[in-house]
Amino acid sequence: MNRLEGSIAAVQSSDALSLVDIDVGGDRFSALVVETPQSNPHLRSGRRVRILFKETEVSIAKGLTGGLSCRNRLGCTIRAIETSPVLAKLTLDYRGTTVVSIITTRSAEALGLQVGDSVEGIVKSNEITIREGDA
Repeated sequence: MNRLEGSIAAVQSSDALSLVDIDVGGDRFSALVVETPQSNPHLRSGRRVRILFKETEVSIAKGLTGGLSCRNRLGCTIRAIETSPVLAKLTLDYRGTTVVSIITTRSAEALGLQVGDSVEGIVKSNEITIREGDA
């Protein structure tokens, strides 16, 4: 499980859903949660949180241009690549923190991924979980 630490920057709610913006070292991440500040008092600006997301939920882009609906984009450098006939495990460096992505080996080969490449890890808002915590 990938983990990053930050603080809640904003919360926008409608009915039982909230879109929570989290500041992680100056980068803004968004999480879509089935809670509101009324149902979970921890969802308040300034609160320290951990964001969690599975390795299989990190898509990889190389040389991405144009628009994209996913706002959670992590500028990374590939530190290591382990491949099997079906899957590739990418160990990424995101601002000194290790983030892991598991994609198909076909995709890794099609992108021509190499250790040292600059890539973007992309995670949809509904795939991010928020946990209370201090950095």
